[in-house]
Amino acid sequence: MVSSSHEALHRIFQQDPGLFARAARHLGVAFPPPVSATELSTDLTETQPLERRVDTLLRMDTEDGSFLLAVESQGRPAPDKPASWAYYLSYVYAKYRVPPVLLVVCADRVTAAWAARQVDIGPRQWPSLTLCPLVLGPDDVPVIDSPDEAARDIPLTVLSAALHRRDPGADAILNALAKALKSVSADDEDTATTFIELTEQGLGTTQAAELWRHLMAVDLSFFQSQTAQQLRAEGRAEGQAESRAKDLLLLLGHRGVEVSEQDRERIVGCGDPDVLGRWFRNALTATSTAEIFASAGESGLAD
Repeated sequence: MVSSSHEALHRIFQQDPGLFARAARHLGVAFPPPVSATELSTDLTETQPLERRVDTLLRMDTEDGSFLLAVESQGRPAPDKPASWAYYLSYVYAKYRVPPVLLVVCADRVTAAWAARQVDIGPRQWPSLTLCPLVLGPDDVPVIDSPDEAARDIPLTVLSAALHRRDPGADAILNALAKALKSVSADDEDTATTFIELTEQGLGTTQAAELWRHLMAVDLSFFQSQTAQQLRAEGRAEGQAESRAKDLLLLLGHRGVEVSEQDRERIVGCGDPDVLGRWFRNALTATSTAEIFASAGESGLAD
């Protein structure tokens, strides 16, 4: 089954085709930025009952000529994939007569190392075809943790967040991205909504995804997307306080803040979602539970 995080790693290039040229620089390969890009059908099915689909296929027209960009989101090593990729490239070249480039995007370092191998297809004495994909993994895209830098290239920051979702720097990337998106939403809410939802998809089921959802819930005045409406609906649903308490404890554990048994009981026993939300916001920067409870004017008594 194709996951949301799988979709985000290739759909981001549909949203901003120019991202490919910018990201490829980190691989030491210079592609000119496109002057136009056309999304092509991803269906590579033959007339026989064998369906083959590339994740994303774009025609990139540049001042130096045109090429086809096939983007594959790969979650784990798969022995049969190189043969499929070679088929994709051969098929689209035969169909469109435009040189193809294969980009494989991996949120896992082991998978990225596996995908980056050159594969010779044919007998050892004379390989007839060589597969040489470009690969973007966590070590190929920088950690973007500055709001100013994130605002300069939000698509690259979304990709950075997705590829570093399991790394210690994920929190800093998400905080920077959340601040940068506020300025975007003021001018183009639909674009901001797309990047917010792509980020959520790209984070999958990691702890970083929990932080992202709460960063979006802290101030929804700038975000009116379907995700925000869903969060509001969930806020009215029974059990929201329990969910927020769980997320708060997860965040504290992730940040290494010590939580006593008494503090844990206080958090779990709090039935006010607004109070728990305030504590969560405090927990983003607090270094102790005392700061979490006191900085918003709370007394030392349990709610």
